[in-house]
Amino acid sequence: MVYLLYLLFFGLYNVKAQKNPNPDVFNIGGVLSNNESIYHFKDIIDHLNFNQVYVPRGTTYYNTTIKMDPNPIRTALNVCKHLISNRVYAVVVSHPITGDLSPAAVSYTCGFYHIPVIGISSRDSAFSDKNIHVSFLRTVPPYSHQADVWVELLKHFNYKKVIFIHSSDTDGRALLGRFQTTSQSLEDDIEIKVESVVEFEPGLESFTDLLLEMKNAQARVYLMYSSKTDAEVIFRDAAWLNMTDAGYAWIVTEQALEAKNVPDGILGLQLVNSTNEKAHIQDSIYVLASALKEMNQTRLITEAPKDCDDSGAIWETGRILFQFIRKQVLLNGETGKVAFDDQGDRINAEYNIINIQRQKQSRKNQVEKQSRKNQVEVGKYFFNKESNRMQLNINEKSIIWPGRLQIKPEGFMIPTHLKVLTIEEKPFVYARKLNDDQENCTPEEIPCPHFNFTQDETAKYCCRGFCMDLLKELSKKINFTYSLALSPDGQFGNYIIKNNSSKKEWTGLIGELVGERADMIVAPLTINPERAEFIEFSKPFKYQGITILEKKPSRSSTLVSFLQPFSNTLWILVMVSVHVVALVLYLLDRFSPFGRFKLANTDGTEEDALNLSSAIWFAWGVLLNSGIGEGTPRSFSARVLGMVWAGFAMIIVASYTANLAAFLVLERPKTKLTGINDARLRNTMENLTCATVKGSAVDMYFRRQVELSNMYRTMEANNYNTAEDAIHDVKIGKLMAFIWDSSRLEFEAAQDCELVTAGELFGRSGYGIGLQKGSPWADEVTLAILDFHESGFMESLDNKWILQGNIQQCEQFEKTPNTLGLKNMAGVFILVAAGIVGGIGLIVIEMAYKKHQIKKQKRMELARHAADKWRGKVEKRKTLRQSIATQRRIKSNGVNEPMSISLTVDTKYPRVCTPERGWPGDSDIRLRRLEDSGGVQPVPRHLPAYTPDVSHLII
Repeated sequence: MVYLLYLLFFGLYNVKAQKNPNPDVFNIGGVLSNNESIYHFKDIIDHLNFNQVYVPRGTTYYNTTIKMDPNPIRTALNVCKHLISNRVYAVVVSHPITGDLSPAAVSYTCGFYHIPVIGISSRDSAFSDKNIHVSFLRTVPPYSHQADVWVELLKHFNYKKVIFIHSSDTDGRALLGRFQTTSQSLEDDIEIKVESVVEFEPGLESFTDLLLEMKNAQARVYLMYSSKTDAEVIFRDAAWLNMTDAGYAWIVTEQALEAKNVPDGILGLQLVNSTNEKAHIQDSIYVLASALKEMNQTRLITEAPKDCDDSGAIWETGRILFQFIRKQVLLNGETGKVAFDDQGDRINAEYNIINIQRQKQSRKNQVEKQSRKNQVEVGKYFFNKESNRMQLNINEKSIIWPGRLQIKPEGFMIPTHLKVLTIEEKPFVYARKLNDDQENCTPEEIPCPHFNFTQDETAKYCCRGFCMDLLKELSKKINFTYSLALSPDGQFGNYIIKNNSSKKEWTGLIGELVGERADMIVAPLTINPERAEFIEFSKPFKYQGITILEKKPSRSSTLVSFLQPFSNTLWILVMVSVHVVALVLYLLDRFSPFGRFKLANTDGTEEDALNLSSAIWFAWGVLLNSGIGEGTPRSFSARVLGMVWAGFAMIIVASYTANLAAFLVLERPKTKLTGINDARLRNTMENLTCATVKGSAVDMYFRRQVELSNMYRTMEANNYNTAEDAIHDVKIGKLMAFIWDSSRLEFEAAQDCELVTAGELFGRSGYGIGLQKGSPWADEVTLAILDFHESGFMESLDNKWILQGNIQQCEQFEKTPNTLGLKNMAGVFILVAAGIVGGIGLIVIEMAYKKHQIKKQKRMELARHAADKWRGKVEKRKTLRQSIATQRRIKSNGVNEPMSISLTVDTKYPRVCTPERGWPGDSDIRLRRLEDSGGVQPVPRHLPAYTPDVSHLII
């Protein structure tokens, strides 16, 4: 039965072996520094074969080891002779007791065939270069990885500005590069800035000159990478300059901690298990076994190279094995969590935080106390399995800082003399150029030459204004001196791409502050998110917003300005009412039984009747409040209408007078725009030009606001370089609306009453004092500004520089009635002139018409005279015939009394006097004739009983 089970197991094993052609024997090489490490190496592999977690059944590991030779050439030859010839699948290499090149020789030799090499003590950064060390991994981190711990220490101690000291070798530069990369990838609210980088050549003899430059900097936190010998020189010179005393902080790498004269209070790092080769050997072998196990299940593994003679053969399995090893993670290794980055370097390595402390101990039988230096562990940088990330723990109470202080240094020296920049911006800063004969500024002014200005370097300027008074008071309050300078380009600063590079940079004042060429900006600098990302602001010294400046629209006085109080419809109704009332008056007086057409005077004479023209004259006279001498209505009904019309006229005239005063005297148009939400600003089709200053805070505000994008695209082409140019164009009417800070625009409106701000404030913010990120003056400046607000100092500056009492003057000017001039009343004078011209024209027409009427009347008189003469003759003949006939009858009847013909005619046709009028109002023609003839009545021209039409006789 046992035999059958043995055959079944043996058969299954053979089947498995046929399915997996990978080798079941792996030889691991070792190049170690001493015999003890060789013994540990062999022992660990022997124990590994019994660990089924890493070694599957049927797989066996063997070891081949050699001792490290200080000579790299002999080391390379021994690797070929003793390791590669035995077909090793990987090599574990240690560090020699003396010399640094032997591990590199092992890496070069094995790397040529892509045989993986796992270093357990080599920490040079050169091994991270995979172009040279193509198959090198290590269970220890390179020296450059200490930068990660430095960043965490700086974050913990809240140090934001440091000076970086390093040697000019590969490790020093790699450490600087990793520190800069790590510090720039921190959270947005944490920023660590390297104030200066001090690089030196290894093998120093003196470091005094560089230390003197460092002493003039603000930062008092020094990060140093150097060898032990260079560190001794640096510490010696620093102690001589008192730069290792109170107020300074030093953080160094592991090598510098070994210096004999390392000062008290210095912090350093120490890699945990850095000298424990046994632990690193075990972790490296187990990582390798884990990689081979995983690779054995998924990939084809070929035999390793057998000698170095076949130089043309590259072991492809070794390349793949390197990738498998790099991906392994050993959570519970002897040296902690073992993992590798893309370059094969150890990550998640643990460090102890070391503090150098001098401890005094008394010896027996001695009064003197001798002191010795001790490396005290005050913290740890380790991998936290719960959070799955590296964590820093520091016991600050146990730290002794330089000067044997237990209080953490501030980490910077507060400079007492600051480089202050400003910019000309009324009324905050007025800049005046000094003439050749004028050398000094007035006591109210501050000298302010242009900053870093190459042209006209001899020109001198003096500055005064709101910000200058604030700067004077601020320097007294928090005790600093300053040198003031003007911005050379006159710009606050814009974040743009410069010099055809892909990187954006700040220009103007912000650029000088970001580049640390200035310490402070005292100017009307608007606080916004774009600027606050790169510089630090104080609390606002003036709160303001954005508003719109425009010129007051002047009411255009046209020739018909006097007609503006009433609408066109009302004027038409008034005109129609005048003539309608006149017509009704005429009709009422005409048809009334008590009108002039019906009644005669008691003396027997008749008054002139109210005709239509007189009624129209009466209606206009009442409306215009002029005297009416004649032509008034006589009837009671017509007079009632006249009284109603007089009341109507009184109301119309009073309303017209009141509205005329409002339109021509009291009415002052305020603004054309209602504010930022005015449809004319949002509508790009409107012919309304608006602009701001390029690259300013207002420009940034419009770029941020999505709802104002259409408006910004329109105004972007019109933007100005300075606010002065834009305000000038508003005054002359070239620019309709200028969008800018409310403080400046309210000042301009107070200075010039023809300018006005439109609408309510929007985009509210404030003016702040700009400082460098992490500036030690930030808190003090903020506290001083808050104190100024409480004491009323800021209000006094507003009254002195911004308001200047001119707002009240403009308000009084607004309330003062306008003086009417010819421009306002020109239409009335033109109306009078038109009346005069019309009257002259009408009199000319009347005279011409009258002359024509006289000529026509004369012709009529001649025709009538001829007709009367002809008719008279006819009548005389007829009368003569009748007389003759009568005489004959008388004679036949016996009557013989003679009678003249004329008498007979006169007796038969007595004269009847009838009035003859040429037109209404003329006197009786016959009466005039009697008066002219001395009372003798002339012979009638024709008999009144016979008045035939004689118009056909008129020529």
